Amino acid sequence: MDADFLKSAIAQFKVYKNLGEKTFAQLNDTQIAWKYNEESNSIVIIVNHLHGNMNSRWTDFLTTDGEKEWRKRDQEFENKLLDKSELIKIWEEGWKCLFDTLESLNNSDLNKTVLIRNQKLSVLDAILRQLAHYSYHVGQIVFIGKMICYDGWESLSIPKGKSQNYNDTLSFKKE
Repeated sequence: MDADFLKSAIAQFKVYKNLGEKTFAQLNDTQIAWKYNEESNSIVIIVNHLHGNMNSRWTDFLTTDGEKEWRKRDQEFENKLLDKSELIKIWEEGWKCLFDTLESLNNSDLNKTVLIRNQKLSVLDAILRQLAHYSYHVGQIVFIGKMICYDGWESLSIPKGKSQNYNDTLSFKKE
């Protein structure tokens, strides 16, 4: 079961990474920096935060606290002028750190204890914590993308009103 957990966790992280990338593909440089209001985060800010979090959490994952001294979390939420290519670069860097670490783990690592902000967690719990955190932020990215694109948004799942059409294409059709 443990090996299945690691494979499943990696697959789920890849689902959320893909959703973010499909959103980026629909946006331009100006749109990735759009904010609903001054208290809101742009896609650039969210990606910058994910980048900082991923590098902090997954660097030396089994041996050091997941909140590194070198991380500047508050700065992650400041407006930065990044174009789409720069955004994708830091997006990829963060995900690479995560996937390199997860792919280096084995079954016996899952019950080890790691620290995140001096809180003890099993490796399994730490992975689940980050999966929830990243899916939360990717959901924000997708929602912002949908607001920006409005009628031009290309659905990342089954479009509204198309569920039956989709189900009709599946092999489990009722007989």
